[in-house]
Amino acid sequence: MGANMARNLKDKGYEISSVNDVNKDAAAELSQELGCEHAETLAQVTESSDIIFTVVTNDKAMRSIYFSESDNLLTNAEGKTFINCATLSPGIQKEVADAAEALGAGVLEGCMASSIPQAREGKLYLMIGGKEEIFNSMKPVLEDMSINLKHIGEIGKAAQVKALVNMVMNINTAGLAEGLGLADALGLDLEMVCDVFSQTGANSRVLETDAEDMIARDHEAWFSAEHAAKDSGIAADIANDAGVKLPLNDATCAQFNKLVTDGKGELDKSGVAELTFKGRHQ
Repeated sequence: MGANMARNLKDKGYEISSVNDVNKDAAAELSQELGCEHAETLAQVTESSDIIFTVVTNDKAMRSIYFSESDNLLTNAEGKTFINCATLSPGIQKEVADAAEALGAGVLEGCMASSIPQAREGKLYLMIGGKEEIFNSMKPVLEDMSINLKHIGEIGKAAQVKALVNMVMNINTAGLAEGLGLADALGLDLEMVCDVFSQTGANSRVLETDAEDMIARDHEAWFSAEHAAKDSGIAADIANDAGVKLPLNDATCAQFNKLVTDGKGELDKSGVAELTFKGRHQ
């Protein structure tokens, strides 16, 4: 996602100052492609940039890039703006924002509800959390990355809404998998069933994006099962803090966690269908 966001911004005339990744070979290759510096350290990224976009896997990774004692993005961060675009807990978003603001830096959440093609084309759906004045100052670049842009509220609020988006998406994915699994068990033509789904109350965005892969058992990762498990877990933690029970989310989270436990966490989230089809044959 980060690489394709950078490619899009480069195409639109922005100067990409530097790139950094734990996969140093990938970062070196991308830096050559974009004609920018391959920053060997996080501190170099901040030093060379006015705006720093981050896309990381989870809260642990976020904490590492901002708070590692040996090297972090907050080194000489005064006057910089950080836009964090991963799906993370509201807590870590607030922790990073507080630390950056104490050093005189600005911070936004830039939660994305899209995938790799949209990142490349500048057609992301972005949910922004942070101070309105920072949002307004960053709006031109954010608009060049997105087809739709919404300021949700203060830091942490965009993370909450993104957790809800992915929670519902993951529930829909698991529901579609179960529906197709039952249809398969009944000997029904799955493409016919999907056509019926599309014309009825069973229709969903997930039907459009995942049904074909579920039927073909093609689970090349666009949005991994491991990430789905993480995101459903974030929603569960938010619900626990709010004193709300989410039985459907709990069941869905368990399904994705089982994929991870079974060593299939790198499959696309559509791979949850494998649990249903496998269960039918046992």
